[in-house]
Parts: sequence; C-alpha cells; structure tokens
Amino acid sequence: MSEVFQAIAGEFADLTAVQFAKFAVRLVLAGGLAALLGWERWRAGKSAGIRTHVLVGLGAAGFAAVPLQAGAGPDGVSRVLQGVAAGIGFLGAGCIMKHEGETVHGLTTAAGIWLTAVVGISAGLGRCGSAILLAAAGLFTLSVLGRWEHSTWSGTGHRPV
Repeated sequence: MSEVFQAIAGEFADLTAVQFAKFAVRLVLAGGLAALLGWERWRAGKSAGIRTHVLVGLGAAGFAAVPLQAGAGPDGVSRVLQGVAAGIGFLGAGCIMKHEGETVHGLTTAAGIWLTAVVGISAGLGRCGSAILLAAAGLFTLSVLGRWEHSTWSGTGHRPV
C-alpha cells in the first residue's frame, strides 16, 4: 500500500517549492492582466468579457510555461506557441460577425483575445515586464483610443477605412 501512495505522491512532484512559486506568480500575473483586459471588454458590453479573457490568459501562460518545465527546448516551445497562435485565431474568428451590407462587428474583441494570449504567453515564459507593458498598451488602446475614436467619428455618418 505504501508503494501506491509513493506512486501517487510522485505524480505531484513535478515542481519544487521554488518552481511552484514562480509558476504561481506567472499564472496570477497572466490571470490578473487578462482580467483587466476582459473587464474593459465587459464594461463596453462585449460578449467576450472577464472570464473569457482570464481563461485565454491562463491557458496561454500554461501552454508557454509547462513545456519549459518539462525540459522542452526552444524549438519545442516554438511549436507549442505556433499552435496557440492558430487556436487563438480560431477563437477570435468566432467573435467576428458580418451583418447586412459591409458592417462587421467583433474585430476589436477578437484582437483583444489575441493580445490577451500574448500577455499570457509573456507571463508564462517569465517575461513579466513584457506582459505588463503589453497589457498596459492594450488597455490604453481599448479605453483611451476607443473613447477618442468614438467621440471623433460619432455623428459623422462614416468612419475612416
């Protein structure tokens, strides 16, 4: 019976305490930054809100961090990240809808999901400063530039191409 417990315990021994702490910090950062991006989309009344963005950020961080923890080299991690980029593209495409005529909705939300994945990947790879800078640039774009765009072009009947 002791062998069974040792075998089970061995299944949970993939991280030392230091590795666990580093991974936890990366996940908290990815989830927190993703939540900020998702909050902005939720506040704007968009369908992909806080939970969607947090799941994308955490998932991307996991896809980036776990291969590194397992000993994958740069080529292996690169292949995983290529798969994440393709998968996120598919998820983002589900946010885009074309309505009557030329009206397309959801492009900004799709782009935000794509950015959230990059924020998660950055955090998962331990590039925490990069993750914060990317999230800040995204929040600026969604909030400040979004308000500016709306105030500049509302009421004119057209938008720039």
